Amino acid sequence: MTPLAGLYVITDEHLIPEPQFIQQIEFALQGGARIVQYRDKSQDKTKRLKQSQALKELCHQYQAPLIINDDIELAIESGADGVHIGAHDTPLTEARKKLGANKIIGVSCYNDFSLAVTAQQQQADYIAFGSFFSSSTKPDAKKAEVALLSRARQELQIPVCAIGGITSDNAGQLISAGADILAVINDIFSHHDIKTASLKISNQFI
Repeated sequence: MTPLAGLYVITDEHLIPEPQFIQQIEFALQGGARIVQYRDKSQDKTKRLKQSQALKELCHQYQAPLIINDDIELAIESGADGVHIGAHDTPLTEARKKLGANKIIGVSCYNDFSLAVTAQQQQADYIAFGSFFSSSTKPDAKKAEVALLSRARQELQIPVCAIGGITSDNAGQLISAGADILAVINDIFSHHDIKTASLKISNQFI
């Protein structure tokens, strides 16, 4: 698997038509996506398991880890590489017990540096700050200052992810400030050419 760095694409059931689901994720991987998160808020358990299992096979062809949003049981059942949890999800220590030492666990820290410190102490594999810009996915998300990334680069030892309204136009400033990973939804999957949209961001890490 690749290191936890680079473009991190997050799926959205409203942006990606179900018949083209795997194909559109593959376009993103062809464009340089290094990590994929499966995020589906529907209650269709059969669909979610089928998609996550298919996505795991695709991601592994590209040496990219598959992370499941929130759902530890789905991560276990699908054989995914890890989970991403937020403040109101399963506690990190409990998630680690269920998943084991070798799975990836990412933690949302919003705009709170103390949450990131605690996550690192509890053996998170990466932390995420955001939203840095206005996001149509989470319009009410707390805003994070770019200075958080600079502080994280100086004080944390685990990879730092930035999320929230990230586009090819603003990606560079977040990378320069200290982001190891950029998580993107809309600027990839609302684009008519997903591969090119991915390249525009992934190439900025070079």
